[in-house]
Amino acid sequence: MSTLAAGDDTSFDENYGVVWGAYHAKELHGGTELTRTVGPGSQFDSKLHYTSGYFHMKMKPPGRDSAGVVTAFYVRTRSNNDEMDFELLGNRTGKRYALQTNIFINGKGDREQKINLWFDPTADFHDYSILWNPFQIAFFVDGVPIRVLKNMPGTGAGYPQKPMTLIGSIWDGDRWATEGGKQKINWTYAPFTASFGGFAVDAACPFGTAAGAGGCRTAWWNSPKFWNLSPSQQLQYQHVKSQLRFYDYCSDRSRYPTPPPECPV
Repeated sequence: MSTLAAGDDTSFDENYGVVWGAYHAKELHGGTELTRTVGPGSQFDSKLHYTSGYFHMKMKPPGRDSAGVVTAFYVRTRSNNDEMDFELLGNRTGKRYALQTNIFINGKGDREQKINLWFDPTADFHDYSILWNPFQIAFFVDGVPIRVLKNMPGTGAGYPQKPMTLIGSIWDGDRWATEGGKQKINWTYAPFTASFGGFAVDAACPFGTAAGAGGCRTAWWNSPKFWNLSPSQQLQYQHVKSQLRFYDYCSDRSRYPTPPPECPV
């Protein structure tokens, strides 16, 4: 099961709509509550597509025994060719959540990274955001950078460039989400409730609109200041990589004997 509650004054309906699982959803305090039972879950999408921006969503995944349940915020092209994901992976009672990120480029994913969060994500809302411009993609949790992908033309490394939709969902991922699928959903703990908030889309370039004409080249998120992490952000990022990250596809030689071109040497 899933719950959605707004974390700002922007109503859910202003920028988003429920795509599936609508029979499990109702609006609450300007947001939406997605109630998941044994069904396939629920999903909501933004009404517009975007070509760059700083996208953010507040999430609070289900507590208790939630192994196999995935709570996600991601951006994706209509054709599913490009995608950038936050996935909160549920766990058994008393065991910590993992946060997985993934990036799909031209239909190919398998770029997973996993970290242990420095807080209990089920206790309160936390902010999950993606900065996307022509120079870098940076994932942030409560303003702390946890992942960066640089645009490296000429190296063979791809880079997402197609218009994206913003998506939130909760779904059954017990084939893989917890200990590689060894831990299955215990439906005696259903319904599972995940909450989403912060429905403003206030820093993004809308595709196919007058506001998005010219690709928003002068927008703040496309300015040189945001082509790289700041020095203080670099320090935070190094801490995440050294102390909190426990899986990185770039280091997995069983999958990639030769590191993919976007991976640092």
